[in-house]
Amino acid sequence: MGVGGGLGMEATNCGALLRELQQIWAEVGESEGEKNKVLSEIERECLEVYRRKVDDANRTRVQLHQSVATKEAEVASLVATLGEHKLYLKSFLVLVSKPAKDKSVVPLKEQLAAVVPVLENLKGKKEERLKQFSDIQSQIEKIRSELSEYSDGDDKANSLIVDENDLSTRKLNNYQAQLHALQKEKSDRLHKVLEYVNEVHCLCGVLGIDFGKTVNGIHPSLHQNGLEQSTNISNSTLEGLANTISNLKAEQRSRIDKMRETMESLCKLWKLMDSPQEERRQFNRVLSVLISSEEEILSPGVLSQETIEKMGAEVERLTKLKARRLKEIFMKKRSELEEICRSAHIEPDASTAPEQTNEMIDSGMIDPSELLAKLESQILKAKEESLSRKDIMDRINKWISACDEEAWLEEYNQDSKRYSAGRGAHINLRRAEKARILVTKIPAMVDNLINRTFAWENARNKPFLYDGGRLISVLEEYRLNREQKEEEKRRYRDQKKLESILLKEKEAIFGSKGSPKRAVSLNRRTNGYRSSGTTSGLMTPNPRRSSLGGATPEL
Repeated sequence: MGVGGGLGMEATNCGALLRELQQIWAEVGESEGEKNKVLSEIERECLEVYRRKVDDANRTRVQLHQSVATKEAEVASLVATLGEHKLYLKSFLVLVSKPAKDKSVVPLKEQLAAVVPVLENLKGKKEERLKQFSDIQSQIEKIRSELSEYSDGDDKANSLIVDENDLSTRKLNNYQAQLHALQKEKSDRLHKVLEYVNEVHCLCGVLGIDFGKTVNGIHPSLHQNGLEQSTNISNSTLEGLANTISNLKAEQRSRIDKMRETMESLCKLWKLMDSPQEERRQFNRVLSVLISSEEEILSPGVLSQETIEKMGAEVERLTKLKARRLKEIFMKKRSELEEICRSAHIEPDASTAPEQTNEMIDSGMIDPSELLAKLESQILKAKEESLSRKDIMDRINKWISACDEEAWLEEYNQDSKRYSAGRGAHINLRRAEKARILVTKIPAMVDNLINRTFAWENARNKPFLYDGGRLISVLEEYRLNREQKEEEKRRYRDQKKLESILLKEKEAIFGSKGSPKRAVSLNRRTNGYRSSGTTSGLMTPNPRRSSLGGATPEL
């Protein structure tokens, strides 16, 4: 830079200083070379100062550009994150509408001054949006944890990380929609849980079951009213409550069926035993409840196990009382059956013998009413059979009576004093005459009885038993014995005739008075044979003895 260049700066402070320097040089008498050298140094130093200033200005401009670019990038990022495009557009319009010397260029500082408020506004909105997201996500996680099987929702909410890359209103609205849906589901579940708990409480009250113990088995929060623990509304709790209600209802139906069956037995026993109203009154409440539907049964403790046991004890007491009375009635009926069988000479059914039935009744192996009905049937059957045997039994009695008369006649014939004029002799004579006539009818009576017995057996396809033995066998044995004895009698009579002929021949040979010794010997022989013949030939078999003691074949 020459002196001419320095002269161009006279109007400035530098020009004044240069003139002052030239004056000094003039006074000093500096040479032109020295002057030019100094001026060159001054120019170089000025250039260095300008260069530094320009560099500083460039750095400032670059920094401003970077700041503006950074701020604008942050604004763009926040706008993208928050989805606030309308806000950014509004701020940009405010920026470009400001007046400037050159409308085509907006100063960097003005740009920076315009961007900073927008950025601060967006940062504030971001912080507010982050808080909103954090609150909503915390509520969502807490409700989800309440709906799930776990209870660590507070820990998850505290450690929740919000995605800061997307804080748009659309996403916030989605979270809010999720929160509202979860809140509605929570409300519905809470209502359902409370409904289930109330139903469990009602069922436990009706069944007499401990409510606290029942719901504690599902989840402890269902029976705790403290504020430190909210009611659990998870799927497992709802499922547990539903299963518990199902089990309680099944138990209720089972108890209702059991109590209705027991009450039916009680009513039958009351009617049968004619129980007083005082005994029935204690079960009036149960009776009125059991005639209602399941939904109408709400009285506490009406279906409790204690009530069932009380009803069962009453049934057991009345059943024992009934068994005792039925046993008395049974003994009377059994005596009636045995009397019918005794009169008809048939064996009573051993299945209802007191030795067996009493033990069966006491042990509960058989229902006394069934046994009594069976005994009634046996009595009816015995009466029917006795009626069907009546004709034969009448003939048996006549036959036995005839046999008794025959036995009496044999004893009467052996009595040597039967013709004496003693007291009642004429009565025995008339009886003996009638007995002889009756004895002659015995064979026909036996034959007729056998024929009728065969007809009875053929009609009913079973043997006619008399005191346990078959009557046909007894009659045939009797007829055979009678024929044998009749044959013995006939032989005895023939032998007696032969002895009489021999005696007459001896008397003709030796005279009417024979040897006393021989006569005594003959008399002894005759008397001995007659005694033997009388014993074996005139003894009539007793049908009672034959039927009871004889060997009677069984069919």
